[in-house]
Amino acid sequence: MSNLKNFYREIPPLSSGDSFLVFDRVKDNFDFPVHYHPEFELNFIQNGKGVKRVVGDNIEEIDDVELVLVGPNLYHGWELNKCTNSQIHEITTQFHNDLFDEALLSRRLMHPIRDMFNRSIHGILFSKKITEELAPRLIKISKLDGMDYFLEIISILYDLAISRNQRLLSTFTVDYDTFDDYDKMKLVYEYVQKNFAEKITLEDVSSVASMTSISFNRFIKKRTGKTFVNYINDIRIGYAARWLVEKDLSISEIAFKSGFNNIANFNRSFKSIKKCTPSQYREDFSGLKRIL
Repeated sequence: MSNLKNFYREIPPLSSGDSFLVFDRVKDNFDFPVHYHPEFELNFIQNGKGVKRVVGDNIEEIDDVELVLVGPNLYHGWELNKCTNSQIHEITTQFHNDLFDEALLSRRLMHPIRDMFNRSIHGILFSKKITEELAPRLIKISKLDGMDYFLEIISILYDLAISRNQRLLSTFTVDYDTFDDYDKMKLVYEYVQKNFAEKITLEDVSSVASMTSISFNRFIKKRTGKTFVNYINDIRIGYAARWLVEKDLSISEIAFKSGFNNIANFNRSFKSIKKCTPSQYREDFSGLKRIL
């Protein structure tokens, strides 16, 4: 049984209307802390021999290539460790845990994918053979759009589901009993996602959760490890980072579009969360990041 309060809770900028968040980048380091999120994550790494992988209670050095599926809320992370390659290729796809609903997964054709999703609560390492076979498709898929992407990711998931020599990584799974008040947290998340660009008060969100402001403050701290203000800012900065890469907007335009009422507060919050300035983030990001 995991204790999630000791780990960083990532909030990907995926709205309820989005399907996938795709990262495709070449890098020389892994600087994101061990974390968890309710979305599924399929992570492909090439040229990463010596990198350390953490999935639940499993910690290992990886080979030159690897492909891992991480289930909802299982903590995970990759660290540079002994890797000296400056051309580490990472392709990460995240998608909502309800993107493929039970009505679809219950169809006979989808049973292998459904069973794989059930196993992914431990984290699944796929064989080097299937990883190398799928590598060209994984590299190509990040360039696809819309329905072409959706159909190809289903095809890849199916090929992974029926592949041989899969290995479960973590000996434990997330204890979902620790996720008390899940429905309330979902309501809060959806409200903030819809209104993050506007002024959001503690009273507004407390009302959504049918709680007093004092109770809600304790609730959000317990569920996210963050204060109400920091939780809102995390979501806003997530969208700002997305737009810095995807949109040809000025930094001040992005600041106001993401819900900050002055540029100084935006710059301060961005640097606190992303450990760099917005301009550095835009200049340093050398890969592809898209919402589908």
